[in-house]
Amino acid sequence: MQLKIMPKKTPLSAGRVPLILFLCQMISALEVPLDLVQPPTITQQSPKDYIIDPRENIVIQCEAKGKPPPSFSWTRNGTHFDIDKDPLVTMKSDSGTLIINIMSEGKAETYEGIYQCTARNERGAAISNNIVIRPSRSPLWTKEKLEPIILQNGQSLVLPCRPPIGLPPPIIFWMDNSFQRLPQSERVSQGLNGDLYFSNVLPEDTREDYICYARFNHTQTIQQKQPISVKVLSVDELNETIAANLSDTEFYGAKSNRERPPTFLTPEGNASNKEELRGNILSLECIAEGLPTPIIYWIKEDGTLPINRTFYRNFQKTLQIIQVSETDSGNYQCIAKNALGAIHHTISVTVKAAPYWIMEPQNLVLSPGDDGTLICRANGNPKPRISWLSNGVPIEIAPDDPSRKIDGDTVIFTNVQERSSAVYQCNASNEYGYLLANAFVNVLAEPPRILTSANTLYQVIANRPALLDCAFFGSPLPTIEWFKGDKGSALRDDIYILHENGTLEIPVAQKESTGTYTCVARNKLGMAKNEVNLEIKDPTRIIKQPEYAIVQRGSTVSFECKVKHDHTLIPTVTWLKENRELPTDERFTVDKDHLVVADVNDDDGGTYTCVANTTLDSVSASAVLSVVAPTPTPAPIYDVPNPPFDLELTDQLDKSVQLSWTPGDDNNSPITKFIIEYEDAMHEAGLWHHQTEVPGTQTTAQLKLSPYVNYSFRVMAENSLGRSSPSEASEQYLTKAAEPDKNPTTVEGLGSEPDNLVITWKPLSGFESNGPGLQYKVSWRQKDGDDEWTSVVVANVSKYIVSGTPTFVPYLIKVQALNDVGFAPEPAVVMGHSGEDLPMVAPGNVHVTVVNSTLAEVHWDPVPLKSIRGHLQGYRIYYWKAQSSSQRNRRHIEKKILTFQGSKTHGMLPGLEPFSHYTLNVRVVNGKGEGPASPDRGFHTPEGVPSAPSTLKIVNPTLDSLTLEWDPPSHPNGILTEYTLKYQPINSTHELGPLVDLKIPANKTRWTLKNLNFSTRYKFYFYAQTSAGSGSQITEEAVTTVDEAGILPPDVGAGKAMASRQVDIATQGWFIGLMCAVALLILILLIVCFIRRNKGGKYPVKEKEDAHADPEIQPMKEDDGTFGEYSDAEDHKPLKKGSRTPSDRTVKKEDSDDSLVDYGEGVNGQFNEDGSFIGQYSGKKEKEPAEGNESSEAPSPVNAMNSFV
Repeated sequence: MQLKIMPKKTPLSAGRVPLILFLCQMISALEVPLDLVQPPTITQQSPKDYIIDPRENIVIQCEAKGKPPPSFSWTRNGTHFDIDKDPLVTMKSDSGTLIINIMSEGKAETYEGIYQCTARNERGAAISNNIVIRPSRSPLWTKEKLEPIILQNGQSLVLPCRPPIGLPPPIIFWMDNSFQRLPQSERVSQGLNGDLYFSNVLPEDTREDYICYARFNHTQTIQQKQPISVKVLSVDELNETIAANLSDTEFYGAKSNRERPPTFLTPEGNASNKEELRGNILSLECIAEGLPTPIIYWIKEDGTLPINRTFYRNFQKTLQIIQVSETDSGNYQCIAKNALGAIHHTISVTVKAAPYWIMEPQNLVLSPGDDGTLICRANGNPKPRISWLSNGVPIEIAPDDPSRKIDGDTVIFTNVQERSSAVYQCNASNEYGYLLANAFVNVLAEPPRILTSANTLYQVIANRPALLDCAFFGSPLPTIEWFKGDKGSALRDDIYILHENGTLEIPVAQKESTGTYTCVARNKLGMAKNEVNLEIKDPTRIIKQPEYAIVQRGSTVSFECKVKHDHTLIPTVTWLKENRELPTDERFTVDKDHLVVADVNDDDGGTYTCVANTTLDSVSASAVLSVVAPTPTPAPIYDVPNPPFDLELTDQLDKSVQLSWTPGDDNNSPITKFIIEYEDAMHEAGLWHHQTEVPGTQTTAQLKLSPYVNYSFRVMAENSLGRSSPSEASEQYLTKAAEPDKNPTTVEGLGSEPDNLVITWKPLSGFESNGPGLQYKVSWRQKDGDDEWTSVVVANVSKYIVSGTPTFVPYLIKVQALNDVGFAPEPAVVMGHSGEDLPMVAPGNVHVTVVNSTLAEVHWDPVPLKSIRGHLQGYRIYYWKAQSSSQRNRRHIEKKILTFQGSKTHGMLPGLEPFSHYTLNVRVVNGKGEGPASPDRGFHTPEGVPSAPSTLKIVNPTLDSLTLEWDPPSHPNGILTEYTLKYQPINSTHELGPLVDLKIPANKTRWTLKNLNFSTRYKFYFYAQTSAGSGSQITEEAVTTVDEAGILPPDVGAGKAMASRQVDIATQGWFIGLMCAVALLILILLIVCFIRRNKGGKYPVKEKEDAHADPEIQPMKEDDGTFGEYSDAEDHKPLKKGSRTPSDRTVKKEDSDDSLVDYGEGVNGQFNEDGSFIGQYSGKKEKEPAEGNESSEAPSPVNAMNSFV
């Protein structure tokens, strides 16, 4: 019996579309080998909205692959762009990328427009997105004359910024002329529009240098507004100022400085609207003025703010919700409150959505006569319109294809032929944007081919899973069979799992699993097979683990770690301390099985771990070292105060009494305070509670009392050494009863069953009852109904159960305390819910997007709130690696679970295995449990990069050759395509020679390098590659051999024979002579230097520098960091980077400090009249020499700016 996987073929019909979709997805998951004919695929393109730097060449990317290689063309603003007619425009060879040379001549504005790239070959045409090219702009501030602002203490103030409109918009910040950030608080803050808001001004707000800065990051320029002068006066000062300039009728009264309730500075009115796009950050702002300074609170009407996506900025004045979605639409209310009142403003938020993918069309590989579909589904708000193109031409005017039928968002293919090959484009658009996807239909008739390297060796640790790869391709889709052994013994399907990608999985590999396995692929056009080998290794074990140790400081401790391993694997044993490398200290020594720590100190305490690694597995064991410190020197003995005594109660009233006492001895440490405690002998006899504290100089206290309490008091004294014992208790004092003055707290309404409501509360203590006969009046009614309150009075309980309620209905609840004297005040009303039941509906429209080989993103539609029947806890994803039907009958499938809190409709699945098939479903979760599962969805993970080759050995060294042997990577994570070997010689001074790069077929495990230099050390770097990229490398060094007499021996071997043939250079005569000559030359140089030094004199360098100092250079004052001069010139030059920013927009750290000194030509940073900085925005320069040790380089004030933006 053979193990097979055979996809079924079914005629196309309305009832068979889901099956066809499944088969198409399986076929499209196969990557078409690059040597086969295929339509173009766009692999790289510039972003849709492409803002360019006008100081650099324009690079518009367009890369594509296909067979034959595609040709490229461009349109600009909807018409053909003839690049041959523009000498500034060139296209890269074998690429569609355009390079527009505007650095030599031309302007960026000339090339603004909408560009689109087309890649075309004989099988079809793929098109790029519409790429909108716009140059960045950083305009200057409009000149304006700013009058000084004079206002009264306590008034509100708004300082406008109104920055110039740039592309992209600038970042705004306020600083003074010393480049210090202006402090902000709940009273003073910057709004989203850049204005500076004062809820009320104080005298310390007076200054002449309120400066607004606009930073344009794209062009790295900073513009400065003219400074604004603000002077805050008291009423008297303000009247004196008015008297000197205006008439007597202009005088201010004192009332304008009084406290006042809040009013909003922004936004205006009681309500406003806000529209935001899905996935963006929603920012809502409310800034209020008032005295005292108002505090801002935020709520969402008829809803709650999302916990994990809500953030408060700018002292609660800005509410931000990240990853905003349609569920965030609604009314948000900001409340400004101070001691004199509160106001609110309602912001109605509407969330729209540009189109986003629900199901993006995938490439189809079909054989002649097959059927298939392309599906393009997208969502948005408003709903996007779907349109199809064929080879870049609207489907309505494209050449007719009898095998093609358009059905809305689906293209259905029936009985395709080779002429049906084409590239189809799906465009989903609404008023907020568009999505464009290319998907080809490639009709091929190809016999099976197996892409996995032949005779691949797999090594696996016993009792672990083994995965044998058999990557394949063919059209029609081949069936896969596996055999074991030369005689073709059948595989038992209760032991093995065959994945859809051809991989054979042995869930628990045993020693008997070792052998040769054959993979056979068949379709109607032929057959292909491939053999791989599997070896099972013994696991590595630590048979003697390190043990816990307690040692004294200064002694020696030893930890033992013995390892047992497979004889074919070489383990490496590493010791760690607190999961880090051991300290570089000679006190730590490691031999084969032991770690020894000598002269132990307190810092050596901690956890030590022994880690044994092989190329296939790793084990570890830990032990704790405790270091015993020496006995500390006894501290001087002091004492706490003696307890107070002679307690007396006077002035006994219903709700107060005066307590007096006599202090005890303070024992030479002054008493700092007295602590007074009370006992309620009626309700909690023997339990003492904190009443109050008074200073140590006070011996009486006026105590507030509660009704219906039998009080006793005691006093304790405290000094710097501690607290005294309690005093004797005072006489008892019983206060009169009264009605309760508070109600129970923590009132909740939660159902324990679907048809009840359990009302609970925290009961009042006996102390809080204020009188005898404490009871509770429990009231409830449905929130959305017209029913009257239903009430019941209970005693000695903290719970009441209401039966017969509908499932999960909101209720209004209140609990009021009462006693024999009367009722407590009217209680607050809280909302609860009757009992929950399990959800009724599974999440719909579940689909999976594979991000990379170990990560996938799952999307689903939210379950309607009514069908949840409870509090939404979140959504739970069950996912597992798919297994064969026989395997699922034999053993339990290990399912993994990920829970996503709240109303999220997507989540990431991390930690997936590359090159694997997974199945998942999604369930909604409420407080009762899980709802039904959604239909299972399957998906594949792509290839990943391999691990390093398992081993690399150099054998059989000869005079001019070395032979390398290696084992393949233990985790190929895909199909190995080739090995890369790089090597270079190392000379006697350890310098590296030229690097040689060599590609080796993936099926090789041995390679001989010839024509090498004799007696030369070589260093080798070796790594494997899959289609996903290069893996980790392994390195090795080796030396070619040479005979001591210079004659090649008859048999050049390794080991002792090679060592005996090494030439000892130190015994060569020419080497000894050379060393003597060098020593003699050094001695002569030392003598000459000694003679010249004795004849030398002093050189007045300091005086020469003073005499020839450059008058143009004015050093900056180092103590205060100020500039030498502030320029008010008319030349408006923005702050720029002199050297061009690299085209990849990366800036080295040392070039991006944004120092204002670095922006200028010299050391003196200056400003234009409009506030822009003068000079080139260049890299750092070397410091100029200056007198003494003082630096002539000015400090970097823009570093301060960069720390704020």
